[in-house]
Amino acid sequence: MASPSPLDDFDHRLLALLQADAAQTLTALGDAVGLSASAVQRRIGRYRRAGLLREVAVLDAGMLPAVTLAAVWVTMERDTLRLHRAFRARMLAAPEVQQCYAVAGQWDYLVILAATGVAHYRQIAERLFVDEGTVKRYETTLVFDTVKRGLALPTQIATRRKG
Repeated sequence: MASPSPLDDFDHRLLALLQADAAQTLTALGDAVGLSASAVQRRIGRYRRAGLLREVAVLDAGMLPAVTLAAVWVTMERDTLRLHRAFRARMLAAPEVQQCYAVAGQWDYLVILAATGVAHYRQIAERLFVDEGTVKRYETTLVFDTVKRGLALPTQIATRRKG
């Protein structure tokens, strides 16, 4: 992957539109940001080559009757690079892990899991968090309702408005 080049105003606007709806036509995107469809296509190709953009289908968990989401807080047994690498590899390999964040504070990681129910969650938790000497403790919070789900990321630093 190439390193991403600096983003200009067109890039910021185009990326915001793509994050909201990646199915828009090149013409519609170009009209919205003031570029030709071919210029939009070149920019999207650049984003992909740089690894900034990948496209996936995002399903609404609320519309699937057999999805249970869980937030799992994890503390490692010891703070060694080898243990953290092993844990991260396990998270990356597990299809049920939707998100995994290394965090500051009393916990080392926050893991978001998707399961087909509580029994399935328990199987996943035993496979991922109950092991020989990697995870010291984990605590689970089941998600009852999704208030907001978002994937959009800011592409530029917010500036303070004068006045």
